[in-house]
Amino acid sequence: MKPHYSIPIEECGDPLVPIPVERFAVVSPHPYQALGAPYGDRSPYYLRETVLGALEQAQAELQKQRPGWRLQIFDAYRPVAVQQFMVDYTFQQLAHEKGVVVGGMTTDQQQDLLAQVYQFWASPSPDPATPPPHSTGAVVDLTLVDEQQNPADMGSPIDEISERSYPNHFEKAVSKEAQTYHQNRCLLANVMTAAGFRQHPNEWWHFSLGDQLWAWLSGQTQAQYGGI
Repeated sequence: MKPHYSIPIEECGDPLVPIPVERFAVVSPHPYQALGAPYGDRSPYYLRETVLGALEQAQAELQKQRPGWRLQIFDAYRPVAVQQFMVDYTFQQLAHEKGVVVGGMTTDQQQDLLAQVYQFWASPSPDPATPPPHSTGAVVDLTLVDEQQNPADMGSPIDEISERSYPNHFEKAVSKEAQTYHQNRCLLANVMTAAGFRQHPNEWWHFSLGDQLWAWLSGQTQAQYGGI
């Protein structure tokens, strides 16, 4: 079990509210909905009310530093059923990339692939003590777009399962191109953390505020948001 799941949750009751997507840039069509992920009557563009307020603060700070730039939301709220769908989809994609037939895997092969998946994807746990972070409504995956609304180059796509996804992967790179990736990642991290968010250690795009991972990274003794 990942260490942040040891943090107890004291649910504060902050409501899950729609993100006013017209104020931000968004990835459209939504990538998981396009795959058929089962959102039901929920939208991925929801966050807890306080978290949404912090996201608006982060965008205001971004625009002070880079006029015309905006945060581009890739994903936010995820029901547990969607988390399960995406874990299964990612497992199948990895197997395909490695040339392995899912039905013909050995137990060791299955465990090896699952370990790779769970390095970047949270377990779709139904246990209220260990909710997937996105299922709390306290997490957002996002990137930046410039004044022409072109996505800033971050050096790797969101959801890539590789070391390139680590926030500081390009920190010591010497090429001008790689340094641009690092600077863009730092800009995103700086405006988000200034608004109170904390960044996932393995994912440059993942930021949370009030969930168990946020509490663990912040040295807090309890989380504010459970699954919803």
